[in-house]
Amino acid sequence: MDKTIRVKPGLLEGVPCDGYTVFKGIPYAKPPVGELRWKAPQEAEPWTGIYKADHFPATGYQELPKPDHPFMKRYHKEFYNDPNYIPALSEDCLYLNIWVPEHTEETRFPVAFWIHGGGFAGGYSSELEFDGEAYCKKGVILVTIEYRMNIYGFLAHPWLDAENEKGISGNYGILDQIAALKWVHENIAAFGGDPDNITVFGQSAGCMSTQVLVSSELTGNIPAKAIFQSGISCENEFLYTPTLEEEEKIGEMFVECAGVSNIQELRAMTPEQIRAAGIRLDARTFSMGKGIVLVPNVDGYVLKENVRDIWKQGKMKKIPCMTGCVTDDLGSTPDEIRAKKAGLLMRESVAWCLKCEELGMPGYIYYFPHELPGDDWGSFHSAELWYMFGTLKRCWRPMTDADHQLSEEMVTCWTNFMKTGIPASSDTEPWETYTREHPFVREFR
Repeated sequence: MDKTIRVKPGLLEGVPCDGYTVFKGIPYAKPPVGELRWKAPQEAEPWTGIYKADHFPATGYQELPKPDHPFMKRYHKEFYNDPNYIPALSEDCLYLNIWVPEHTEETRFPVAFWIHGGGFAGGYSSELEFDGEAYCKKGVILVTIEYRMNIYGFLAHPWLDAENEKGISGNYGILDQIAALKWVHENIAAFGGDPDNITVFGQSAGCMSTQVLVSSELTGNIPAKAIFQSGISCENEFLYTPTLEEEEKIGEMFVECAGVSNIQELRAMTPEQIRAAGIRLDARTFSMGKGIVLVPNVDGYVLKENVRDIWKQGKMKKIPCMTGCVTDDLGSTPDEIRAKKAGLLMRESVAWCLKCEELGMPGYIYYFPHELPGDDWGSFHSAELWYMFGTLKRCWRPMTDADHQLSEEMVTCWTNFMKTGIPASSDTEPWETYTREHPFVREFR
């Protein structure tokens, strides 16, 4: 394929690799800075000449995991230990990356649209464990995106309501994801992708985001399939989706912590001032017994109802879905972890797939109990990412042939689902849908 292609905003030049081309840091919206801070994403300006898509973008402001952090040191060691993969931090962060297999003009590849996790507070599109090479080898385009997080992505406040024509605020991070999805739908054919075969998928907060996207009217018929990894919310509140009014109260606390008196002063705050105010907000909400509070809200626009109510009423998009978890996952009890049994997220996955059965759409469940070599962390939250992206060679762990074989199996299942809606790894080992009569769970040991 030609490494230079034309998309709606102009010409793009990617980086040729062995059997694929990667386009890094493509702007899908204007930089959300100045007057655009805490506003819905605006369409990116067209450019003249050739845009060199040759480096990964900056990520939104966040607290990156540090090796001495009492809770996050595990994730620093696992995913953030290589400085070559640590990006700059910036408010100018609305970019996406695309890995494209070699192809002819007639080719139409399925598209995998990845949303990273991080508790809606951190994470980024070019983490060490994310890469599109393995997907390209299977004939699938991978897209990874940046979106606004924490106070930048989810601040709701009456001041922001007043300047919005819909009288709402917050949800900027989700609106970023929707803008990126629409950009991909509109432009992916130029890369050899099929705009009618886009699988939205994510893990942890990326899974929760995926649930929002398949629950929102704003995404229309764009998502053709969805994969939910470690974060589906059905009967339990893994994804806390407060009302706009509830989220505004958090925003009012932030304004108090920031010590500002109007929207102009709020937008004039420097990133350092926002960080300091955010630390004060965290301390205040923690003392109140609240967990993650800067999250998507039910604003009547992005979300008409709470995601659990949408699930309960069967109002989510009627598309094929995969969902699953690891052993030491969100909501798992110490007894379940010691017994090496799937916990609450497995029960949530079952609830989702039984609703799928009621609605006449296929739902598949996986379970990843595999214990990674090199330490005693076992099957921990996010452990499957190395395997389903096929990036084991980047991992510090002493991976064995069995690990690489397991990764190959998972990449095959994920990409086959993206191609056909059926995640079987081979004709001899079918992956059946989960139903009341046949409660099938595919285990990756």
